[in-house]
Amino acid sequence: MAKLFPALVLIAITAALSVPLTAEPAPEAQAIIEELYLKQAAQPIPVPEGWRPNKVLVMMLPMKPEAAEAYRSALQQAAGDTPLIIRSFKDGPITKEVLDGVDAVIGVCSEKLLKNAHEELRWVHSYTVGMDRCTGYTDLQLNNITFSNNQRLSAPSISEHTMAMLLALTRQLPHYVRSQSRSEWRPKPFTGAGFGELKGKTLLVVGLGGIGTEVARRAHGLGMRVLATRNSSREGPPFVEYVGLSDELHSLAAKSDIVVNSLPLTAATNGLFDEAFFRSIRPGSIFLSVGRGKSTDTQALIAALKSGQLYAAGLDVTDPEPLPDSSPLWTMENVIITPHVSAMGEATQSRTAVIAVENLRRFIAEEPLLNVVDLSRGY
Repeated sequence: MAKLFPALVLIAITAALSVPLTAEPAPEAQAIIEELYLKQAAQPIPVPEGWRPNKVLVMMLPMKPEAAEAYRSALQQAAGDTPLIIRSFKDGPITKEVLDGVDAVIGVCSEKLLKNAHEELRWVHSYTVGMDRCTGYTDLQLNNITFSNNQRLSAPSISEHTMAMLLALTRQLPHYVRSQSRSEWRPKPFTGAGFGELKGKTLLVVGLGGIGTEVARRAHGLGMRVLATRNSSREGPPFVEYVGLSDELHSLAAKSDIVVNSLPLTAATNGLFDEAFFRSIRPGSIFLSVGRGKSTDTQALIAALKSGQLYAAGLDVTDPEPLPDSSPLWTMENVIITPHVSAMGEATQSRTAVIAVENLRRFIAEEPLLNVVDLSRGY
């Protein structure tokens, strides 16, 4: 999380306070729901007849004081008469005593949280998209707790970051940045034919979820032909020419000039981009990874880059993280590495706060939640 919340967040949260949150979503929340296709659960959280929430624990997002006060007020208005326990991430571990009688947690899901949770816990909302740290739950917790997260809320920022890496690699901007740092005028870095223009190229999105959809939208806008895979169905937006199932990954990669990994980390995706995958791709293609680092076999990636099977790679996620100083990836001229920062941005922070408030309103009003996660699938 960024250490400071910008004025944009304060404006969004303060505007949300002007709308009675007990009846319907604030306009800011509704706009996010529609723009990013946030999914509403089929039904509210199952609770006994006559149930009312006892108290809600909220881990505050790191904000400037004025934004924190606006966020706190918005949360309290959404909670109504339900007591809120407001804590900072710096307040120490969340113990059993802290969680005693807590019905809901807004913060980050973790194994320690679930281990210390009491049987009253009904809902956990995570500020993150990845749920791979939400482990150690019991069968009873899996049945009794509803989990939701930040899915799709960071998709615009991550997709722009993806396009930035792609454009930088195709135009060999890292070369010019290195030359600039040495005050060298080197106008001809290109060797061979180069990668060429993006218009007319084929881009494969692996994982057509929230992030993948926004990547596909921007790739189509740049004149690229867009293919995709998804685990659940062959349905996709009109700017995606073909949506295949997960078992079509290798055949579609062979037809693509650029492959974007936007997958969550699950048992099925762990190590998915392995030696066999890199053998299957079209020679001279670009690999971009903004999903989870462990979905890529690092040694297989390095081998593909060294052999020329890959023209270049853009990595916002790696395995392991942080990437060791000794990794050859650091010194490869055809690789861009960013330290898992693609989700960061003012608008992402604003959406995070607004949807956390909206989901709290829905929890108190016993309405279906947004962004509900199936932990058995991992997303």
